[in-house]
Amino acid sequence: MTEGQDKPIGEMSFEEALRALEGVVRNLESGDVPLDESIALYERGEELRKACQARLDAAQARIEKIVQGADGKPSGTMPFDAES
Repeated sequence: MTEGQDKPIGEMSFEEALRALEGVVRNLESGDVPLDESIALYERGEELRKACQARLDAAQARIEKIVQGADGKPSGTMPFDAES
């Protein structure tokens, strides 16, 4: 069984989701998984990939919203979904 296979993806940290995705890939690459389980693993892997990508996109957006002070130096951050 893949690490993190039973935990809901929405409850996973980025690191947990990434480890679970790596586990899915290892299992699929092993070639020792029956076809039906391979399909389920692939589906789980795709959901994990989407969750990781969404977290990375959110982090990048937050970084891009760093607020600069009058001196041009970063003075804090603004949530990526805040109005400019």
